[in-house]
Amino acid sequence: MTFPVGVAILRDIMLKSHPIVAFVATASPARAKEFYTEILGLKLVSEDPHALVFDAAGTTLRVAVVERVNPAGYTVLGWIVPDILDAVTNLLRRGVAFRHYEGLGQDELGIWIAPSRARIAWFHDPDGNTLSLTEHAKKEKAAKPAKAAPAKKPTTKAPAKKSAPKKPAKKPAKSKR
Repeated sequence: MTFPVGVAILRDIMLKSHPIVAFVATASPARAKEFYTEILGLKLVSEDPHALVFDAAGTTLRVAVVERVNPAGYTVLGWIVPDILDAVTNLLRRGVAFRHYEGLGQDELGIWIAPSRARIAWFHDPDGNTLSLTEHAKKEKAAKPAKAAPAKKPTTKAPAKKSAPKKPAKKPAKSKR
């Protein structure tokens, strides 16, 4: 790939080694602040008239303040959780309503089992942004292979010659008395 003059230096920037920043929008920063801190438990790092900034387990989440939110028709932000049942029931107790999608075959809590066996549930933030929880399928531990028999040490001696099997000795005839 070639780069225009002055842009060649960009090819050395590798984004795979830099942290990512996630963005969602809000038209109501006060409601978003309460939701992301009190309901979801994220730490508010900073706020200004343009954004609320949260720490989401080491990932920066910027909730940008906009005049009007046009929610996407898909998940914009998701969390990987170790136990989705625990996470869903915790959020239900805090007033979060989980989405049920027609034809998806979710359980009564709104949890869907994906073809990969991951378990996923969706909910909305106060601005209608679709958020999700995912519990990846547990990998079954493979059975440990049986230990192989120890290898026989090679010998330098020639194999011994096998002698012909011995014939059983004849029993002496019984004498009649």
